[in-house]
Amino acid sequence: MGVTNPQSGTRVDEVAAGIFRINTPARDVPGGFSFNQYLIVDEQPLLFHTGPRRMSALVQEAIASVLPLNKLRFIGFSHFESDECGSLNELLARAPDAVPLCGRVNAMINGDMFDRPPRALADGEAISLGSHRLQWLDTPHLPHAWECGYLMEESTRTLLCGDLFTQGGSEQPAVTSADILGPSEAFRKQMDYYSHTTNARAMLGRLAALHPTTLACMHGSAWQGDGSKLLDALTEALDAR
Repeated sequence: MGVTNPQSGTRVDEVAAGIFRINTPARDVPGGFSFNQYLIVDEQPLLFHTGPRRMSALVQEAIASVLPLNKLRFIGFSHFESDECGSLNELLARAPDAVPLCGRVNAMINGDMFDRPPRALADGEAISLGSHRLQWLDTPHLPHAWECGYLMEESTRTLLCGDLFTQGGSEQPAVTSADILGPSEAFRKQMDYYSHTTNARAMLGRLAALHPTTLACMHGSAWQGDGSKLLDALTEALDAR
């Protein structure tokens, strides 16, 4: 693994067993930014997040460095937003056996935007890819969007946590055990993208109870450590806003 496109800086790194982070820096954004997708290699491979449409070719090139695009079976995402699913239909065109994977609310309100009917998961429902098993968790408005939800991969204790810990900058390591709450809170205070739902504490507590050890963040580094402790710290930070 490593850099798959020298011009853009797109690269692929394994962050947990069979789970690969695809990262593209956005150096044109003031202060730097980055976009991540996560590819789970298994009998039925899954991609979580597609990246914006303008990054579609870069993401496809990165996936192809790990497995043939036509092997994809699921293309999942947390909520309906350009960087979450902007190039979904382009990927479906290249992966004829793949289907979108999302929560039921997403399928209900956005399903018409997909070129193929989605596999909609109920809150708490699990799906097996082979050796990896993922559970869908509804998290409406956490941090934003009614249809928001996350996937927890059980064997690696990896929480595909979307925008919960958005980190600025464009040159972070693939995986870190350093503080990401501080940087993500600093980023949130510049442009508060949280809905501040009154149900945040209960939903974060439910995620913490899963005891993740890897947090697969959508922007910035993936993180490894005591995920329950970090999620509890996020809860306290949101309560103190």
